[in-house]
Parts: sequence; C-alpha cells; structure tokens
Amino acid sequence: MRWFGPHDPVSLFDIRQAGCAGVVTALHQLPVGAVWPVSEIQARQQLIETDNATHSPLHWAVVESLPVHEDIKKGRPARELYIANYKASLRNLAACGIRTVCYNFMPVLDWSRTNVSYEMPDGSLALRFVWQDFALFDLCILKRPGAAIDYEPNVAEAARQQFAAMSTEEITTLSNTVLLGLPGSEEAFELAGFQGLLDEYAAIDAAALRDNLHYFIREVAPVAEELGIGLCIHPDDPPFPLLGLPRVMSTESDIAQLLAACDVPANGLTFCTGSLGVRPDNDPAAIARRFGPRIHFVHLRTTKREANPRNFYEADHLAGDVDMYAVVRELVLEEQRRAENGAPALPMRPDHGHQMLDDLKKQTYPGYSAIGRLRGLAELRGLEYGIRRSLEAEAPPLAAHASAPQYS
Repeated sequence: MRWFGPHDPVSLFDIRQAGCAGVVTALHQLPVGAVWPVSEIQARQQLIETDNATHSPLHWAVVESLPVHEDIKKGRPARELYIANYKASLRNLAACGIRTVCYNFMPVLDWSRTNVSYEMPDGSLALRFVWQDFALFDLCILKRPGAAIDYEPNVAEAARQQFAAMSTEEITTLSNTVLLGLPGSEEAFELAGFQGLLDEYAAIDAAALRDNLHYFIREVAPVAEELGIGLCIHPDDPPFPLLGLPRVMSTESDIAQLLAACDVPANGLTFCTGSLGVRPDNDPAAIARRFGPRIHFVHLRTTKREANPRNFYEADHLAGDVDMYAVVRELVLEEQRRAENGAPALPMRPDHGHQMLDDLKKQTYPGYSAIGRLRGLAELRGLEYGIRRSLEAEAPPLAAHASAPQYS
C-alpha cells in the first residue's frame, strides 16, 4: 500500500492491519533531480521497519516515484547532470536492497482531476475528471493563449457560460484542484507562474518529448539492468493531451515503442489499469498479456467513462470500464510463470479508493484514504483467490504455485 511518509494520515500500523507486507513510498522531502543519499534511504527503511520485531513485518518494497527532472523531459543540456544524479540514486537504492522503481514522464503536471470530492450514490467521495470543467480552467481561469483550439466549440461555449455563473469560492476550488502538485507533496502549483511552466514546452511536440523519453531510458535502463532494478514507467493520467502539453505514454503503441527503445528486462511498465482504462481504445487485459514479463509493478483500480468519454470518475475496484476479472487473471498467470522460473512475485497495490465511513471526517490525500483502499484491497484479494482456485482446478500441475495473494 502506498504511504506518503511520517505526515501521512494513514499510519504504518494501518497498512499492517490491512494485511500488507510491502510499503510503496518515496523521499518526497528531497528536491526533484537531487541524488537520494544512502543515509536518507536507510532512514526511511528504518522508520518503516521500526516495529518489525514485535508486529507483522513491513519493508520498503517499491519506490513511487523517483521523479524525472523537467530538464530531462525538455531535453535541455542540464539533463546530463540530472541523468547522472538519477543513476546515482538507482545505485544507492540498489545498495539498500530496493529493486523496483516507478517513474513517469508527464510534463509539468503529474496527474489531473477537476474534482477530488465527487459524491457517489452511496455518499462516499471519489476523484473525477470533467472535460468541460478542465476547459473552463484553461480558457477562463488560466487564460492560456491559443487554448480554444484544443476544445470543441460547444464545450468552450458551455465552459464560458458555466464560468460566468460560478462563485469566487467555486472558481478557487477548481483552480486549486487542477493545480495540485505531486502526490504526497505539501505544495501545489501557483497560478501566477503556471503559464510560464507551460511556455517552456512551446517548441516540444509529442515527437520531441518521445525522443527525450527514449534518450533518458537508453541512459538509465542499462544501469538499472546492471543493478537488478525493475525500472517501470507509469502511464499518463489521464491518457490524452492537456493544456497544450504532449503525452507519450497513453496507449499500447506508446508502451511498445518505449520498451523497444532499450530492449532490456529492466526497462518495464507500471501497469496502471485505471490510467490505461480511461481510453476506450485500450484493452488492459490484452496489454497485460502482451507485456506481462516487462510489468514490474501493478496499480489496480478502475474508472467509469461518462456520456462524454473524456469525463470519468474513479469507480469501485470491481466496477467501472476495466474488466478486472480478465486483468487479474492475466496477472495471476504471469505470476505463475514467474514462480516456475524462480522469479519473485509481482508487487501490486490497490490504487485510489473512495473516501468513506470514518475517513469522511478526516483530511486525507486525494484518493489515498485508508478505508476506501482497504475495501478495494479486500475485493481484489477475493477476486485473486477465486481465480487461483479456479486455475488450480483447471490445471492441477500449477497448484503448487497457488498461494495467498501478496500485495504491496
């Protein structure tokens, strides 16, 4: 389960009691691009393992994320320094026994939503993205030059009419939601300087951003391979361009191109069913089947597209548009293949959950309250258990590899 560090409202004991053995975390306190020192990595490991002698043991299983500096994404000369720092951080993580490192290559924004408190029919709160609301932010709040070309005329006009009727509080809430910083960060982007960040990408189209990604992976993946680290990119979230910025990790074709750019096992995928599942032209189960050996980390969640297919909300883990049964079955089969070859299990975590029950009274990181993720984890565990039992009945020789689900 993901843990944002000492200030996370979800405690390590909460994670223990959820039945998890692995912790997914990062050194959010360090500046993007800085080398992660061994001392800081070990300090985080010691914090996670503090109560292991007296309680169910926890360990730092996955880094999420080791962020990529913007100068690498933009292909600036300074990228050589930041790539060298990235390699040094990988070496230090490997020296501390950490072997799975997640990253993403989304320009400026990490992930984007327009509502982090969307009320579901049962009264729980979910994350939601509405294309018209995002257009409203872009056209009427940010006022990005040339933004109108990115929106259908009817959407742009509806956004302007909606903006005219909004209160100052509603405008501020939407702006703050769009400008949320990295997950786990205490800081958000400031509207005043945000356009300047976008302007730095004015001459960088999708082809240029893809070239910069492939340059980065050709530099760092061989180091990860040497160290025995699975380096795994997270798909774009949402998987389509925003704010005039290109996106190059949104489709099955994007994944295939990246894995081919440096064809070593260490160059792999964080398989996020929620991000990939937003696009109707993505088939997450087929993607899991095709790239199974190159999946190093799994996020299991699902979204539900609305009448406008660019609108979506975070659904219950076994609902939504992702065929979670088909996905988990493919992942179980991949784990069985790994077990036959003596390879370690595939780290997985329940991603995003509804804010519900007692957590409705608490301040939490959007999508990362305890009880909603626990519900998702319970549902996913039951699904995996049923799949393993059915496969055991179908193919007795594989029975030896059926085991209790292991989640990070």
